[in-house]
Formats: sequence, C-alpha cells, structure tokens
Amino acid sequence: MKRNLLWLIFALSTAVQGATPEAGTLPPELKPVPEEAQAAHLAAEVLSRYHYKATPVDTVLSEKIFDQYLKSLDPERLFFVQADIDQLSGYRTKLGDAALKEDLTAPFAIFNLFELRAAERFGYARTLLKKGFDFQQNETYQFTREKEPWPKTEADMRELWRKRVKNDWLRLKLAGKDDKSIVEILDKRYDNYLKRMTRVKSADAFQAYMNAYTMAIDPHTNYMAPRAAEEFDISMRLSLVGIGAVLAEVDEYATIRELVAGGPAMLSGQLKSGDRIVGVAQGEGGVMIDVMGWRLDDTVALIRGPADTVVVLDVLPVDAGPDSKHKLISLVRKTVSLEQQAAKASVHSIVDGNSTRRVGVITLASFYEDFGARQKGARDYRSAARDVARLLEGLKKEKVDSVLIDLRNNGGGSLAQAIELTGLFIDQGPVVQQRGANGQVSVERDTKSGVAWDGPMAVLINRSSASASEIFAAAIQDYGRGLIIGDSSFGKGTVQSVIDLDQVAKNSKPQFGELKMTVAQFFRINGGTTQLRGVTPDITLPSAIDAEAFGESSFDNALPWTQIKAANYSPAGDLKGLLPVLQALHDTRVKKDKDFQYLQEDINEAKIRRKKNMISLNETERRKQLAADEARLMAREPRKDANKDGNKDTAGKDSASESDKTTALRDDGLQPGERKLATELAAEKARKDAKDILLDEAVNILGDEVAVMKTGNGLTARTQRAPVLLLE
Repeated sequence: MKRNLLWLIFALSTAVQGATPEAGTLPPELKPVPEEAQAAHLAAEVLSRYHYKATPVDTVLSEKIFDQYLKSLDPERLFFVQADIDQLSGYRTKLGDAALKEDLTAPFAIFNLFELRAAERFGYARTLLKKGFDFQQNETYQFTREKEPWPKTEADMRELWRKRVKNDWLRLKLAGKDDKSIVEILDKRYDNYLKRMTRVKSADAFQAYMNAYTMAIDPHTNYMAPRAAEEFDISMRLSLVGIGAVLAEVDEYATIRELVAGGPAMLSGQLKSGDRIVGVAQGEGGVMIDVMGWRLDDTVALIRGPADTVVVLDVLPVDAGPDSKHKLISLVRKTVSLEQQAAKASVHSIVDGNSTRRVGVITLASFYEDFGARQKGARDYRSAARDVARLLEGLKKEKVDSVLIDLRNNGGGSLAQAIELTGLFIDQGPVVQQRGANGQVSVERDTKSGVAWDGPMAVLINRSSASASEIFAAAIQDYGRGLIIGDSSFGKGTVQSVIDLDQVAKNSKPQFGELKMTVAQFFRINGGTTQLRGVTPDITLPSAIDAEAFGESSFDNALPWTQIKAANYSPAGDLKGLLPVLQALHDTRVKKDKDFQYLQEDINEAKIRRKKNMISLNETERRKQLAADEARLMAREPRKDANKDGNKDTAGKDSASESDKTTALRDDGLQPGERKLATELAAEKARKDAKDILLDEAVNILGDEVAVMKTGNGLTARTQRAPVLLLE
C-alpha cells in the first residue's frame, strides 16, 4: 500500500510560509553516506531485472522519478515556487542515473532545497502572527491544492500562506480561544515544525528519493530503510522486544501514550500514561543518555533491544514540572504481543418478535503472519488465519447463526494468509491466480479438507480494503460462499515480495534495507482481476471516501484492468436468488433508520464541501456555517426521545450521546500533540465506542439472510456444506 514518506512529510503536509528562518532553526545540509549510494545502485539493478514491469533506467524513468519526487515532497504546492521548479528541472533526466552511478548529488540537492523552502515558509508564518488578521474581509481559502499549479512568484506564495495562517487562526478563534492564546498556540506549532526539520537525517532524504524511484515504476513498490523494514516486520508478526509502551512526542518529550497489556512497563506498575522519558541507559550502571528533544524513532531504538536485557529509564512523572524530581526505572525487555492489532470477535443479537438471531463479527485489521517463525518451523507461529480459526471455534460455542468478517480499512498483508483464511470457509479448491513477469499463470489453492465455518457468512469491505482483503472477498464472492457488503474496495491487483538487499549483497549486518517489490499480478478464480475496479459489493453501503482521490484508480501509473481464463472450480453456493430479497429488506429498513439517514446526509454534505474545495475566511460567514451545522445535529435529538420500547434510560442515553457528538464534532483548531494527552485518549475512546452504523446494518443484512433461509421463500440459496474441520 502507499506509504507515508516520513514523519517530516506528514508534518509539513498539514502546515502553512517565505521569510528567512531564525539561525537556530535552519535545517542541516544533508549529504548521502556511501552505504546509501550502494543501496541505491543495488535496488536499481534489482528493479530493472526482476520487477513485474521491468523498467530500464532511461530518460523516461528519470522524468517519472523527478515528478514523483516533487509530488511526494510538496503534494499541495505549498513550498516550491515555479522558479524553484525551473531551477530543479536540470535534474529531471538525472534521477535514474543517480542510483546506477551511485551519485546521489541530484536527489539530495532537491531535498535540501525543499527543506530550506519549508523553513522559509514556516519562518514567514511566524511573522504573520505579530500582525493579526481582519476577519471581516470576504476572502476564501482553498484547502486542497494538489491539482493546482506551482505559485508563480514569492508574492503569490506569501499570499497563499497568509490565507493558510489566517485559516489556522480563525479555526482557533471559532473554538473560543482569545488572541493571546492563539498566537501562543500557532507560534509554538510553527516553531515545532522548524525544530523537527533540524533533526532530519540523510536517511530521511534517501528514503524519500528511493520511494519516489520505486513508485515511479508502480504504486506499490517501496523502499524500506533498515529501521522502516524493522517496523514492517513488527507489523506482520504482531510482536516486538521492548518494554511495551506506546510513545508520542509531546513538547519535545518522549511521552508514554499508553501501556501495552502484559508488557514489562505495565507489569512493573511504575509507569503510567503521560510520564515523560528524558533519559535512557543500557543496563544497570550504564551511561544515561539524555533524549530530551530527540526524534521519537531514535528514542524508541534506544529503548528496544535484545530480550531479557535491562534498560533504565530516567522518567519525569506526568504531574511533575520540568524541574521536579525524576525517577529511575529499570525494566527487563521482553517479547511484547501487540494484541490490539490482532483479530477480534464479538456477538451481535437481532431481536425480531419472539426470535433472536445471533451474528458473530470478526474484525481483522491486517493479514499478519510471523514469517520468521514459520520459516523456522515453529508450530505456534502467529498468523491471521490461525487467530480467526480460533475465534470461529469460540463463536460456534456461542451458537451464532452467521458470521461477518469485517475487513474495512484492512490494507492487506500476507498472500498466504489470504489463501488460508479463505480455506476456513471453502472445502479445498483454487483461491487466487497469479501471473508472473514471464506471463505464466499459477493457481494458489486451499488444500485442506473441510471448513471451520459452514454457515451463512458475509464480508464487510470499504475503499480502504485492499490486496489480501480483496483476494479473500473476491474468492468468497466467486464461490457464492457469502455476501459482500459495503463499498467497492481499493482496486489493488498486484503481488509484492520483500527483497532483503543485505541478503543480496551478503552483508552480515543490516545497512541497505529492503525492497517491497511487485512481482506478479493476481486474478480472481473467475478470471477477472481486482486491479483498478476492486471488488464490487453485492449490497452497497454509503461511503465518505472520495473514490477519485483514493484507490488504485487515483494512481497515474497503475496497471490496467485485464482478464485471463477462469480457474477450474466448483461454486459452493449461489446467493443470486437471495439478493433481490435482501436488497429490498435493506432498502426498507434504512429508510426508517434515522441514524442511517443522518449518516447518509452527513456524507452527502461532506462530498459537497469537498467538491467546493473552498472555505470562507470571513468570521461572520464561518459562524453562520458552524451554527447551521450544530443546529442540524441538535435537530436530530427529539426523535431519540420517542424510544419505541418506552425505555427512558435508553432514550436519555441516546440523547446525551447525540449532544456529546455535537460537541465532539466542533473543530477545536488543534492538531495532534497540542491537546492534553488525556483529552486525546478520551476522544479516541469516544470514537471507538460510538455506534457503528454501517456495521450494524451489515449485521442486520446477515440477520435477514438467516431469516429468509429458515423460512425458505422458495429459494435454494446454497449447497450442502462439508463437515466442520477443527483447525489447530
């Protein structure tokens, strides 16, 4: 999937513009190290020979890299002016050769200019705070500029940033902040951006360039520096060796955001959310290293280490002032399981008259797999399919009538896990077809007899469901095994393999990083592909995502849709006859469901504003819009009072939650890291606990299916299932 370039790029993409920055905040001039030049050469050789769409390093590729590089650095055209682009155009045909010739002068020159321009823009933004703004003028601000031309002059750029800073100020003003507080908040915000830029390293510039190189070939080929590769491995195996604490940077402190259940930090009882780590030492008596003001990833690297070794933390407690007494905490590093990211199950009940239908929901955020443990032959290695199989056994004991696999926002993962997960619901047979660069097609199959669940099922997807999620959903749909509910998926129909460049170079220590490289295209067993088109749901639910801006079709260099011969498979059922009935029941229900109608109303309003792409900088106009939005939400409260069951407690709770929603939706003008940690955690919990209208409707649709199948209605929806196989 598309990666965020760096924490730097993320920070800059949310900001504001050209005076000269203060001397202490000038970004360093970055220069490549020899290992980076060698890694670039090796990566270019591998890509030109073994990529699915093997691309020669020529002028055409160099120009694509150049365009991709500028797009990744300055996607909203907020930093470079046209004169900069003209100046840099001399590098347009040199960025491919830069890798092959191990001469990274050109990409680093581009990055250094970008850093300088960004520092100038933030420096200018700070000067604007001394002047204030007139909010009675009739001005507008365009909040999305990725399709706009580069500003022609510095004057144009300053005007763009004046409006951007003005909008930042107005947002805080509308949230109730006074001018003094607003200046303090924004000055600190822009200063923090400048400070972060001074901590940028050559590795950041190199990874930005290499990802521009790889993504110029295809959208899903990426370069991962050694540290990024480690994070990718952690996300796949759902475990790491450390203390079990999630950190965030708050006011230049490495702050404990939350503790991982069962980790050394939580078990010690000595740390809590909000504590600040100001020093790290390796072992008892080790030298304490001051990490105040460090990049967060550097601090994390110091805290992590080999299992069963000691790390000593110098901690400033959450409620203590900067000059208060610190405390030293010694912890033994252990393997920490990231259970929050693992598959989870819940049971939802649908009461219909005298009958109750129970639907088991399994939420899967990624198709994870501990590759290393599996390769070593470990019997208990962690994987998505194994966890889901275990959860299915639990749901059967709960006597659920149907199962829903929630793959919303699941960007994929292991291809093997997509196949194994499909095998839990079908009795042997092909799952997906792959076509390699040589044009040969292979069929990946589920080879295990029996199924873990043979009852009714469905898959819930959205635009962010991609890759392995699409393989699974497509197979379930092609077999007629279950319903597909939601929004059309991402449309990624390619397979990537991770290439360890250090293994290629036979390095004993990691220094070159890894390539996640496209090596094949996958096809459905019916011969079609999810490429560009994604998986089309059987029953569609509304989505707030802009399909034109997000998904495979939004990439300029995505592979085209194509088709091959269907695999030899036997459908497990046929749900086509059920669909008209289920669609009618769904349509009737959502017309009466106020929550669903309100959601649709909010989505439509968001689409209108996104298309308009303009916001007023007139305070009176903005307050009118804010009042209209709040009135629209508050007008929804009265219907909650008329609870069908006459349950006043429930009605009161619903009404209160709607009021809370109105408050929560009010823009406070702040960015992550600017709110109190407790406030951010409480808001996250509120979002997590909020009613999931789309999930509820998907559950209702499955309940309809169970009811229709029980009553018959003259429909033969599926064939006899194979006996249940209990998986380890």
